[in-house]
Amino acid sequence: MPSHGSLTKAGKVREATPRIPPKPKKNLIPRRRNKRNYKRRLLYANLARTPFVSRTR
Repeated sequence: MPSHGSLTKAGKVREATPRIPPKPKKNLIPRRRNKRNYKRRLLYANLARTPFVSRTR
């Protein structure tokens, strides 16, 4: 089975390329962002609407 190019050249460019540290991510991943939006829109809005009932019985 012929290969595409010489195996002695494999990985040479990647090894020679200087490593650059990754930039820090600015936004939350979508799953966490959606959960935060859900809490803001539905849960906290409903808590603000319902009257506070003491549970000290």
